[in-house]
Amino acid sequence: MDMIIKVKKILELLDEHYPENTKCYLNYNTPWQLLIATILSAQCTDDRVNLVTKDLFKKYTSLWDFARADQKELEEDIRSTGFYRNKAKNIILCARQLIEKYNGEIPDDIDKLTQLAGVGRKTANVILGNIFNIPSIVVDTHVKRVSYRLGLTANTDPTKVEFDLMKIIPKSHWIRYNTQIIAHGRKICTARKAKCENCFIQPYCSYGLGLAKEDLVINN
Repeated sequence: MDMIIKVKKILELLDEHYPENTKCYLNYNTPWQLLIATILSAQCTDDRVNLVTKDLFKKYTSLWDFARADQKELEEDIRSTGFYRNKAKNIILCARQLIEKYNGEIPDDIDKLTQLAGVGRKTANVILGNIFNIPSIVVDTHVKRVSYRLGLTANTDPTKVEFDLMKIIPKSHWIRYNTQIIAHGRKICTARKAKCENCFIQPYCSYGLGLAKEDLVINN
């Protein structure tokens, strides 16, 4: 099947079945809260992060609080998110960088964002799409897995997957593709076993049609 037609059909079906899935799965009230929550989400579920930040953002109510935080204490506050030592170190340094370089404001430029401690392309794209409404593709574990199974990319490296998707998905659909695919990855195209018999995208899916060379199982 022609890739242009395939992508068009997939996007139409995603819009039909997930019309309301445009909201970020991480809870936040301010841009800096989303930035910190996304840093915490590395190798951790959004649900776990939301449980942690519920109390975390009551204890640390500003970027300045994080910039002045005791690293050992912050480590304990975020321990359950995993990799807590590196995350605590990066959050404190990131907060200090934002205050020193940008007066506490979050930049709307991917190059400036990725120069911050603990911020890679995934985190930067979350900020660009959700805070600034700048079209961006966020390659998390679900987007990586489902896009691979669909046959929209042959890569497993997140940056390569991102650029592959940018080439074939219309820019106007980038932001909602992220949240729609996450919803689909959680509900149907799960990491342990794809529920192909219940999948409305199956007629256009390389894995569902048995055309994929191998499955890509990524646990979240």
